Amino acid sequence: MRFIHTSDWHLGQTLHHFERRFEHQCFLDWLLATLVTEQAQTLLISGDIFDNANPSAAAQKQFYQFLQQAKARVPALNIVIIAGNHDSPGRLEMPAPFLEGMDASVIGFVPRDAAGQINVSRLVIPLKDAQGVAAWCLAIPFLRPGDVPRVADLAEGADPYTAGITALYQQTLAYALRLRQAGQPIIALGHCHMVGGEVSQDSERPIVIGGSEALSAKMFDANIAYAALGHLHLAQMVGQQAHIRYCGSPIPLSFAEVAYPHQVLRFDTAGETVVDVTPLLVPRAVDLLRVPKKAAPMAEVLAALAALNLPADLAPEQYPFLEVRIALEQPEPGLRAQIEAAIEGKPVRLAKIETRFAAKNSAELEDETLPELAQLQPDAIFNRLYRSKYAADAPPELMAALAELMLNAGADEK
Repeated sequence: MRFIHTSDWHLGQTLHHFERRFEHQCFLDWLLATLVTEQAQTLLISGDIFDNANPSAAAQKQFYQFLQQAKARVPALNIVIIAGNHDSPGRLEMPAPFLEGMDASVIGFVPRDAAGQINVSRLVIPLKDAQGVAAWCLAIPFLRPGDVPRVADLAEGADPYTAGITALYQQTLAYALRLRQAGQPIIALGHCHMVGGEVSQDSERPIVIGGSEALSAKMFDANIAYAALGHLHLAQMVGQQAHIRYCGSPIPLSFAEVAYPHQVLRFDTAGETVVDVTPLLVPRAVDLLRVPKKAAPMAEVLAALAALNLPADLAPEQYPFLEVRIALEQPEPGLRAQIEAAIEGKPVRLAKIETRFAAKNSAELEDETLPELAQLQPDAIFNRLYRSKYAADAPPELMAALAELMLNAGADEK
C-alpha cells in the first residue's frame, strides 16, 4: 500500500500581517497532482490543518474544497485526518458525517461512551484497497490531560499525563491487533512532541503541559509499522528510527524555517512492514528572504537592500517576504523609513525588521531592591531601563516626550 504523510498546513496563517492563501493553494494544487502521479492509496494528515481554533471561512473552504478534489481525482483514496493543538476538535469533527461518504475519517478528540469510558474502537480506522481491508490506522489526535486514561500504580516521579498518553496508544494498538489479519500493517498517527525533537522557536506553539516531559519513542510498539507525526515543522526522524517520522510543514511558517526542507513523505508497505520512506519536496511558491544573512550595521544593510536583484515579472502575490536584520549601537531614528526607501520599487514585501543591539548591561537594575526602586521617579526608572538595553542615556527628546506623557496622564486623572 502507498501512503502520503503530511501535517502542519496551518491554513489561514498570516506572516506578520500578510495573508498566505496563495502559497497554501499552490501547495494544495501540488499535493493533488502528487496524489495522482504517485498513485497514492492513503493520505495521512497529522494535525494542525488550520492555524487557529476559529479559522476563517476562506481557510475552511480551501480545506474542504481540497478534500473534494482529492476524492474526485483519486476515487479509491483513503483519507485520515487528526486534530492538532492549533485545531478546534469539535469544529474539525462537525462535517464528519459528510466526509465519511468520501472515505475520509476525521478524529478531533478522544471519543467516550455513555459511561465515560474511552471508546478505542473509533480510534482504529480500516484502510482499504480493491480487495478490502489492507491496513489499520491508529488515529490519535492531540491529547489534553482530560483525554488520557488514568494509570494506576505509577512509578515514583512518573508524570500521569505522559503515562496516560502511552497507555492510550497501547490500548488502541491492542484493539487493532485483535482486528488485523496476517499481512496487514498498523500505522499510527499522532500530534505530539517527542524526546529530542528539534523545534522552531518562532512559530511552534509549545504543547508540553505542566511539568510533563516530551514523549519517548518507546511508546510506539514494535507492531507499529510507521508512526506519522505532526507538530514539529522540521522534517526529522525520532531517535534515528526511520519508521517514526515528522514530515514537517509544507511551507515555511516563519523566517526561522527558511532553510528547512519542506516536504511530504511517501512510504510503502509490504506485508506488515514499511519498505521505503521517500521525501517529496514541495516547490516554494513565495521566497522568504533574510537580508543580510546575519545582522549587520545600517550602512551594510542599506547597501545589501539596494543590491537586491529580483525577477521583474513576479505577480504581487509572488513577491518575496523580507526580513531585514540590523545591528545597532543605539536606536536609529527613522529606521523603517530608510529601509522602505532602499527597497522602493522592488518586488518585495517588508514583513519584519529585526534589530540587535550591542552588549547590554542590566546589572544596574538587577541590584536594586524593590523598596529602593520605589523611591525612584518614573523618569529615573525609564532612563535606567533605557541604559540597561542600549548602554547609553536616553536622548533628551525621548525624555521630553516621556515628561509630556506623564503630564497628560496626570491631567486625565484630575
